Amino acid sequence: MSQQIVISGVGVWNPEHTITNEELVNSYNAYADAYNLKHQAQIEAGELQPKPHSSAEFIEKASGIRQRYIYQKDGALDINRMRPNIPERAEEELSDQAEIALQAARKALAAANKSASEIDAVIVSCAYTQRSYPAIAIEVQHELGIKGFGFDMLVACSAATFGMHRAYEMIAAGNARAVLVINPELVSPQINYCDRDSHFIFGDVATATVLETADTARSEHVYDVLSTQALTQYSNNIRSNFGYMSRANDVDPYGADKLFHQAGRKVFKEVCPMAADHIAAHLSRHELTPQDVTRWWLHQANINMNTLICKRLLGRDASAQEAPIVLDEYANTASAGSVIAFALHHTDLVSGDIGVLCSFGAGYSIGSLVLKKR
Repeated sequence: MSQQIVISGVGVWNPEHTITNEELVNSYNAYADAYNLKHQAQIEAGELQPKPHSSAEFIEKASGIRQRYIYQKDGALDINRMRPNIPERAEEELSDQAEIALQAARKALAAANKSASEIDAVIVSCAYTQRSYPAIAIEVQHELGIKGFGFDMLVACSAATFGMHRAYEMIAAGNARAVLVINPELVSPQINYCDRDSHFIFGDVATATVLETADTARSEHVYDVLSTQALTQYSNNIRSNFGYMSRANDVDPYGADKLFHQAGRKVFKEVCPMAADHIAAHLSRHELTPQDVTRWWLHQANINMNTLICKRLLGRDASAQEAPIVLDEYANTASAGSVIAFALHHTDLVSGDIGVLCSFGAGYSIGSLVLKKR
């Protein structure tokens, strides 16, 4: 690689609507009571399991989440609906996902002090796209007036880091001067609001980053990408089965098994050591140890996961300054969480400081970047 590749800009956009734990619990518990009453005979006969109650305290203890942003609040707390009410847009209108992607993209471009004419590629990398084609990235590219190319990619909660990996490689190969990587995580439609163990997990958000070569960067806060590293290992423990095959399978395309679901304890037990080992191995490529890292921008799925991963790496608990947590406000935002942490907690570092940006999730998949403040 002849030129140093850097992250020169980052942007975060969140919806105006929020749902607190208390609001979510009140809605879910009312739904559970109505469900249990409706199916009382079957429950008493042992044919169905009753819906258990939840609590705001349970949610915060289990996850660290206190609230979440939501693209459309209407309908999500209605016990007769239990899903957001998002009106379908006409084909000639801007898609919902492109709209939020543009919000984050413009913030990242402004932070990088870049114009659309200086971007050669757009990657929309996230957990879900609202349609198969045309690509959301090409729609965003069109709206911004970017010449070049764009494409979508799905890597669940590792999508943001994997998208940055592709941008890094394209710039290193000379196929692009600068790349805009966007993570429009519109996940609320895939939440099962009727499931106590998962209804609280996700929030909606959009993030974006600009990657380019150091010689063209002119923003205030620039981070050298020392290297990238990725790992995937197949697991069935986190799934989202919604898709076009349901029509041919003759099954309910909106059934609970088609929405997000996971074996949470297995995920915790298996992913934490994988992520810690992955990060340690990545740092060792640069003859660095975890003690050399000033800031950990980790995936924001569960506060207990982040605490354990840092403890495995450092041999102690990391401070809030070392490993900032944003999921109390944003909840799990799929791939965007580590980017939010970076966006909100990177301007205080000084030249030479080392940071690790890492995401991990379904697949299993893990993606990391070792960064150095320029």
